[in-house]
Amino acid sequence: MATQNVLLFFRALALNPFRVGAIAPSGADLASLITSEISQASGPVLELGPGTGVFTEALLARGVSERGLTLIEYGSDFMRLLQSRFPKARVLWMDAAWMASYDLFEEPLGAVVSGLPLLNFAPGKVSAILAAAFGALREGGAFYQFTYGTKCPVSKSLLDQLGLQANCMGRVLLNIPPASVYRITRSNSCKLDQA
Repeated sequence: MATQNVLLFFRALALNPFRVGAIAPSGADLASLITSEISQASGPVLELGPGTGVFTEALLARGVSERGLTLIEYGSDFMRLLQSRFPKARVLWMDAAWMASYDLFEEPLGAVVSGLPLLNFAPGKVSAILAAAFGALREGGAFYQFTYGTKCPVSKSLLDQLGLQANCMGRVLLNIPPASVYRITRSNSCKLDQA
């Protein structure tokens, strides 16, 4: 199964490198860090860009119910793989920037885990993704994002505009390439307009 996942990843990378945004699948250490604050008590979890499901597996290992997972994946090959690997999860084949156009969630989310290559996206698309995610997140919920960059992949001006703040949770040097994980939450002084 692992070899099949790696081959599928590299096929997707060759076909659309900007959409995949990585040179290798995420490793177990990165999956452990990005999911470290999430548990069964977190409630429903949304995963954006799950790819082959490395973070999904880590979420399940932390006690998150498979039925409590919504996976949004744009790549059709990844989407089919996710449907077969996680049959109880809700797998949606769509662009994450379209989330606000649909009424996707019956109850507020506890967390969002993102494997999206935000640095490859236009600021307007990043804004649409974050606004929709925080529109679905309950008060106190967090958006977890990793990056290969040296700083948060969401600009300070966009964070301020949306009433958000980002804190680095740590860096995984053994990942290929090394990656950092950021926790993005609503700012204490400014709440995101949920309208």
